[in-house]
Amino acid sequence: MKPIPNSIAAQAGELAEWRQDFHRHPELGYQEQRTAAKVAERLDGFGLDGVETGIGGTGVIGVLHGRGGPGGAAIMLRADMDALPIEEATGLPHASTNPGTMHACGHDGHTTMLLGAAKYLAGTRNFDGTVYFCFQPAEEGGAGAKAMLDDGLFERYRPRAVYGMHNWPGLPLGRFAVKDGPVLAAASQFDITITGSGGHAAAPHETRDPIVAGAHLVTALQTIVSRIVDPLQPAVLSVTRFEAGSAYNVIPGSALLAGTIRSFDDDVQRQIIVEMERHCAQTAAAFGVEIEIDRGCKPYPPTLNDATQADFTEAVMRETFGDANVQRGHPPTMAGEDFSFFAREVPGCYVIIGNGDSAPLHHPAYDFNDEAAPLGVAYWARLVEKALPGEVA
Repeated sequence: MKPIPNSIAAQAGELAEWRQDFHRHPELGYQEQRTAAKVAERLDGFGLDGVETGIGGTGVIGVLHGRGGPGGAAIMLRADMDALPIEEATGLPHASTNPGTMHACGHDGHTTMLLGAAKYLAGTRNFDGTVYFCFQPAEEGGAGAKAMLDDGLFERYRPRAVYGMHNWPGLPLGRFAVKDGPVLAAASQFDITITGSGGHAAAPHETRDPIVAGAHLVTALQTIVSRIVDPLQPAVLSVTRFEAGSAYNVIPGSALLAGTIRSFDDDVQRQIIVEMERHCAQTAAAFGVEIEIDRGCKPYPPTLNDATQADFTEAVMRETFGDANVQRGHPPTMAGEDFSFFAREVPGCYVIIGNGDSAPLHHPAYDFNDEAAPLGVAYWARLVEKALPGEVA
């Protein structure tokens, strides 16, 4: 691997300290008060030209102008800040001190890498134009990116392109990956309430059993992907919860199903939802129960990388880390990511940085690899230096 700038390599200890502090104090979506305050405090200390807090709830934007001052082109770099409702099982000295909450997806590392880039670039200003450092809340299902946009993010800050980065367990430390087109799936959730008529389990004929109706509905829903969606279109419909009853001898009056829908195409996502509604209505009629479907929060669109920006980021990675450490065409995954809301507004690119041989994402034994942080800083810094004043059309 090519050596990274000495001043970035020298940040390694400080970056690890920041990251482990964030890890000790995880906060769920829209609750990132301490995290956002620490981010804003550090951005101020680095001498940025502007810091705004409270965007979309707890979002933070740092503004840094290059050597020519305000004006010229602008780009945005984005990191997510929220943690997950998972009980940590790492046993590490910097383990979560907030029971039931942990950074199981590496957002502590993402925030740290972007802070490191802000510090480095504020010291060098080896670029023209403006870079916006976006620290976003509530990526884990809360659509924090959309909340920031709804709060006027792109009205006040107008980037011509937006960039994101995520760590990846299993990809070796020091390796990077990027692809154009679909990277992550559209993701939406659903809750289905089945209301029947309960009674004694010994007299099922006097009830309208929501468990039986629910069991049939679970089976029917699986035929949507296998028999309705084009087999050449990736799609997932997973029922992940089935809750009903509290006794051995009582048929309950209601049942709850819940789960998620994933695809890489908006039309496929809509097709699945239409079919789900049809199955719910027909199952309700067949079993004499009522079935209501609630799709919950705003669904995430698929994350699609702009081809030009994917080419650009690949070139930056190859220049910075060497050809052997850059992979083009990383397989897409059915996981969702609300970076997609930003990438729908302006050209965007979302890349992968290796986390080495760690536990998987969203696992209680996961921990971000601190050795990756200086590499992420080097990538962000070189991307800004190459993108501004505008080597990319």
